[in-house]
Amino acid sequence: MSANANPEDLSGEGTPALGTELRVAVARVYSRFRSERGDGEMAEAAVIVLTALYNHGPQSLTELSRRARVTPSSMSQTVNRLVSGGHATRHKDPKDGRRVLFCLTPSGTEVAREALAVRQDWLEGKLAQLSEEERLTLLRASRIMRRLADS
Repeated sequence: MSANANPEDLSGEGTPALGTELRVAVARVYSRFRSERGDGEMAEAAVIVLTALYNHGPQSLTELSRRARVTPSSMSQTVNRLVSGGHATRHKDPKDGRRVLFCLTPSGTEVAREALAVRQDWLEGKLAQLSEEERLTLLRASRIMRRLADS
């Protein structure tokens, strides 16, 4: 909530204000989180693909596009760069030979781990600066936000 917001504004007609505050806060935290990079870390689109493959295993171009919310042609450029850079490989789907799955190489796995570690370290450092009460508030809020996102 903005510094001038009144807690009573959260009910009734104030709900749009809460929605705006939440949207802005999430966008700013996400932007800041994405800006935390290790030395020489690759572009955000590539990191998104590598971490998706790291967290969820081999995926098709369509699956990666959906996950990153980009067009298949945009995703194709990203995975082509990752493949040519030695961070990912193409394999035929063992269940459907017409599909191509993208898989991490050891190099891609290392880049994904490093990117996740840098961002997690940044976040843990920021959370450590908060009071216990603030951390508990964020824990409760994160559970509500997951519920909203999963609905």
